[in-house]
Amino acid sequence: MGIFEERNVKPMLIGEMRDAFDSPDYIYELKLDGIRAVVYLDSVRTDLRNKRNLMVTSIYPELRDIHKQVKKRCILDGEIAVINNGKPDFSEMQRRSLMSNKFKIQMAVAKLPVCFTAFDILYLDGQQLTDLPLMERKKLLEETVDESPRLAISRYIEEKGVAFYALAEQNGLEGIVAKRKDSRYYFDKRTKDWIKIKNLQDDDFVVCGYIEKERNVVSIVLGQYRDNQLIYKGHVTLGISGDDFRLIQQQKRTDCPFSPAPKGNEKAVWLAPDLVCTVKYMEKTESGSLRQPVFKGLRVDKLPGDCIEKDG
Repeated sequence: MGIFEERNVKPMLIGEMRDAFDSPDYIYELKLDGIRAVVYLDSVRTDLRNKRNLMVTSIYPELRDIHKQVKKRCILDGEIAVINNGKPDFSEMQRRSLMSNKFKIQMAVAKLPVCFTAFDILYLDGQQLTDLPLMERKKLLEETVDESPRLAISRYIEEKGVAFYALAEQNGLEGIVAKRKDSRYYFDKRTKDWIKIKNLQDDDFVVCGYIEKERNVVSIVLGQYRDNQLIYKGHVTLGISGDDFRLIQQQKRTDCPFSPAPKGNEKAVWLAPDLVCTVKYMEKTESGSLRQPVFKGLRVDKLPGDCIEKDG
C-alpha cells in the first residue's frame, strides 16, 4: 500500500529557531497560530488527522467538504486555524480542539469557523512527492487546490526574511517560518531546512499539578522529560473559570512526580502526568525558568512523552 492508503503520515517538524535573516535560498511564510494537521482528500471524502494521527474531521465539520476543492486525490500538510478579527486566535482554536459535544461544535462553527491552510503537498494522484524539492511541491499544490474560505494555500515571499518578520511583529503575529527552496520532506523528523523565527517563544509542558491561589486563579506546575524522567520547569498562572482548568481538575490525583520535590510546592495538588499545555514566554532564565509565562491552552495533539527538555 502507498501512503494514501496507509494513512499514517507523521508530519515533518521544524528543527531550529533563530533570528530573522535574508537569503535567496529560502522562502518565508507566516507562522499560523493553530493546530498542525494532515488531510487526505479524494473525490468523495475528507479525512483530517492531527499530529497524533487521530481523526478530527468530526470536530471541524465546516472542513468536511474541502475534498471538493482539489482536482485530484492528494495528501496536504497544513494548519487548522481560527481567524478572529483578521488574526489567528490560538485560544479559540484550542477550545475547539477539546470539544466533543455536537451542539457546542455547531455553535462554534456558526460563531468562528476554522479554515485549513495548506503549505505542502505530499502525495498527488498516485505519486508520493516527498523527494521533490519544496518549490516543485509548492507549484503542484497551487495547481491542485481551488481556494475557498475553508481551504487556503499558504502565501510566501522570497529572500526578504528580515522585512517580513518585522511586518509580522508589527501586527502582533507569532512570527514566520523560513524554508529552504530545495528541501525534501522527511516524515516525523526535525530538520534545519525549516527554521522558526518567533516574536514570542513558546514550548509544550506536562501538566504535573496545581496550587490554589487567591482571586480565582491557580498556579499550574510544569514539567518536561529528560532521559525519561520528569524535570520540574516552574509554574504558569491560570484562571479557574475556563474549560482548561475543569479538564485539569478531572485528572487522577497522584504523588509528586519529581525527585526530589521542588521547594515552594508543598501545597500542590499533584496529578497524573497525562495532559500537555502550551506556554508562551519572553525568554528562559539561566536557571531554566520562564520569564513572563502565559498559559496558551491545553493541546490534545501531543503526548506527554513528547515534551522533551531543550537546551537553553
